Amino acid sequence: MLVLGLLFTACIGGVAEASASTDLLIVNKKTNKLAYFSGGKLEKTFPVATGKTKALTPEGSFKIVVKIQNRPYYKEKIPGGDPSNPLGDRWLGLEVNGTKGTTYAIHGNNNESSIGKYVSAGCIRMHNEDIRWLYPRISKNTTVVIISTSADMESIAVNHGYAVGKTLVPGTFIVGGVSTKLQEPFVVEQSRVYVPLKELVTLSGGTMNRNAGTGELTIAIGNRSVTHKPLSDKAVVNGTSVTMLPSRNVNDRLLIPLSSVPALFGINVKWNPQQQSVTLLK
Repeated sequence: MLVLGLLFTACIGGVAEASASTDLLIVNKKTNKLAYFSGGKLEKTFPVATGKTKALTPEGSFKIVVKIQNRPYYKEKIPGGDPSNPLGDRWLGLEVNGTKGTTYAIHGNNNESSIGKYVSAGCIRMHNEDIRWLYPRISKNTTVVIISTSADMESIAVNHGYAVGKTLVPGTFIVGGVSTKLQEPFVVEQSRVYVPLKELVTLSGGTMNRNAGTGELTIAIGNRSVTHKPLSDKAVVNGTSVTMLPSRNVNDRLLIPLSSVPALFGINVKWNPQQQSVTLLK
């Protein structure tokens, strides 16, 4: 249901770049570890500190909405960058329940011995050296999954729709000679390319609606009317059943195989692996 739906002062105040949609951060409170995934691979794991009690650090899927270097600690009027600042010198603010990145964050610290423990008022603390490494690699709108589980990081990522072991590349569609960088990545797996359906439809001048009862999508592009149930290997095009490779959920977005686009929508496509772009040829 999440796939279908999306288709259609615990720590202490910030200032509200494009999403690095090939990235994912996972914080596992059970082990107090943070995992950084990029391009479909687990790149690095770090120790962290989380809330004094289980309820203090919220669980769920959130977005990075604020990035601040040398953020002041307003409560005690400690300047940003001061060695005594408990927030360290890097702040990755999370959108949690309308807090707009000002209350919960992944940040540094002024007490390195606290890392690995349950000590914070709700934020996720990292070693200063670690967050300085991570900070420039993370863009706003990157997803952060916070969870408490015995599962390994790769399993957590897969369970949240991240394509571990696949190649994720920033997507670009070219229509009429105009290049558009997409919010969601392409997935490349064994020479097969999968593209985000919603952005394909939008850039092709089409519309897409979901049947709340059946979950089926109805897509209209030009003279084509297509119905498709997410994750299935069937579609109906102008009343005729068409077999296709199954669509798939990646990062909570629906992707379809590029090879199926001509049969479904009457649009010829050209994949350029060097430029990591798809040209749509009507």
